[in-house]
Amino acid sequence: MGLTFQSTGFGVSDEMFEVRKEHPDDIVVALAGNPNTGKSTVFNNLTGLKQHTGNWPGKTVSNAQGHYKHRGKNFVLVDLPGTYSLLSNSVEEEVARDFICFGKPHVTVVVTDATSLERNLNLVLQILEITRDVVVCVNLMDEANRKKINIDIDSLEDILGVPVVATSARSGHGLEELKDTIAELAESGGLEGDIIIEYDEAIEEAIDIVKAYLDSLDLVDLNSRWASLRLIEGDQALLEAINKHMESHIEQEGVLERKMGQAKEMLYLKGLDEDGFRDSVVYSIVKKAEAMADKVVAFEKEDYNRKDQRIDNILTSRVWGIPIMI
Repeated sequence: MGLTFQSTGFGVSDEMFEVRKEHPDDIVVALAGNPNTGKSTVFNNLTGLKQHTGNWPGKTVSNAQGHYKHRGKNFVLVDLPGTYSLLSNSVEEEVARDFICFGKPHVTVVVTDATSLERNLNLVLQILEITRDVVVCVNLMDEANRKKINIDIDSLEDILGVPVVATSARSGHGLEELKDTIAELAESGGLEGDIIIEYDEAIEEAIDIVKAYLDSLDLVDLNSRWASLRLIEGDQALLEAINKHMESHIEQEGVLERKMGQAKEMLYLKGLDEDGFRDSVVYSIVKKAEAMADKVVAFEKEDYNRKDQRIDNILTSRVWGIPIMI
């Protein structure tokens, strides 16, 4: 195609992340999800043969992008690395988080596994803390039906406050509805409000200390509550990403460092060290995901996943987990 729209000046964030637009008004859609949710099948079925592969800028992590047309508009689908969280424990998590935060996708689709919805909701909640421009795709519904797992899609949509679409990507079921929903959300200009995960009282007070400073900087498109939480945790990679991808550097005359120092001192005085802080944050996310799943998932066979649970217990045990991984 010769020169891309990025190289001719269309969209700084597109250029930073090398989003391959064919037209300046293409709608950019990020595709996120846990591994083994059928995310690649969704990507392949939506984009067909119109795909490009490479690496993320400056990373060894692979980057797949594809195009499709719907309702007379062009869509660029960016397949993010499969990840279980956005807590910046790996390069894959950093890449996924940075694109959702700073790549400015019009819509982020989170693909989940209908047979393990509770586990997958952990990532959904973390993404919803960053952006509300989300469509949740509950994939593998055919597998859920086979295992006699019933999911109340309407109730899940009401609880999350974002569109939810049920699909079986292998057969193509639900993908037209998914494309319609993506287009409608993109055309609407996005959803208002935030999903709030309530953390320990001490953590909430710490968030407020840093958030007040970030709010004063008027950082557009950055959720200051979520950013405060990550910065207090010591996420240096996020701080570097903010300074790299946003016009305003948030560290001005040492103010941010002082605010984070105040927050950490207050946490320490209330008995929360760095490990305790992180464990408490993860616990709050997991408990909220669990509470949501309890309201929308029903099992006709209560012991349907007993075998899966046994396998999980072995794979994550201290005795067998590391040797098996090696």
